[in-house]
Amino acid sequence: MQIYRQSRNYENLNKRIFEGEGEYNIPALDSAVFQVDNWISFNYAKGCEEPDQHGIHFFIDDYQFIRLWKDPDRYLPMLAKFQAVCTPDFSTYTDFPKAIQIYNHYRKHWLGAYWQENGINVIPTISWSDEDSFEWCFDGEPAGGMVAVSSVGTQGNRRATRLFELGYAEMKKRLAPAKIIMYGSVPECAEDDDIISVKAFQSKWRETED
Repeated sequence: MQIYRQSRNYENLNKRIFEGEGEYNIPALDSAVFQVDNWISFNYAKGCEEPDQHGIHFFIDDYQFIRLWKDPDRYLPMLAKFQAVCTPDFSTYTDFPKAIQIYNHYRKHWLGAYWQENGINVIPTISWSDEDSFEWCFDGEPAGGMVAVSSVGTQGNRRATRLFELGYAEMKKRLAPAKIIMYGSVPECAEDDDIISVKAFQSKWRETED
């Protein structure tokens, strides 16, 4: 029975079971600050000719990086070449069932913790949905280090903007990050913080057109 279990992928539990934090045993990440010269999204990582001068973020559609969860060992050598790697931004949309949101938070942290164990420089990606998610969405996140956040899609209407502001304030209170990587435009609520601004792909594309 043990051999059978080890030969099957039980949500990667055959590879590693972390003790975890909080009610849902979310794997914990270590705090750190890294120097990253340039940023690319994961879908451009394979073709990157200078990985030692780049960091990887996952502010792209989930389907473009789900393969990391399905076969994590395959990508360890590639990710280790980069200056740093953000944890995958598995979606936690407000209209997703709570179980899916928590599952995606867990997967993000399992991969981040697994990468750290394998010598990869990891930057936590922080995400939340609504105020109820504050009960678990910061579990496993380290305090005092560098974090990554995306503002894309959060400033389009009053409710989305308000939820972003609430979550951002809660993140600062709980984690007190030393530096914040902001993918997308820097919202007013973050203008006074130590922000490393990373332009969203859509913005870069529009600038190229202009």
